Amino acid sequence: MKLIIAIIQPSKLEAVKESLSKVEVFRLTVTEVQGFGRQKGYTEVYRGTETTVNLLRKIELQIAVNDDFVEPTIAAIIEAGRTLPDGRIGDGKIFVLPLEDCIRIRTGERGSEAI
Repeated sequence: MKLIIAIIQPSKLEAVKESLSKVEVFRLTVTEVQGFGRQKGYTEVYRGTETTVNLLRKIELQIAVNDDFVEPTIAAIIEAGRTLPDGRIGDGKIFVLPLEDCIRIRTGERGSEAI
């Protein structure tokens, strides 16, 4: 089992969800986050004062999958989360972590059956 954490652009959320459903990945957790990376933010003028915004809005997806679903899940996120044909800075990152155990609270099932 693996825990896949993906940071994507907010505008790509619906496309990524649709792409994941095509590879039969339906369970995920979505969190609004802010981050600072190579994009380095932007400058805007608010009421005549120039302000630097360096924490940009992103979406974090957490997806627990069995080993057979790791590569299809990653491919689906890349396909739908990438902008333009070659991508751009700020498209996001995917992290894959080992998942030691999973427990379904309702039934007490453990491991891959609980996912």
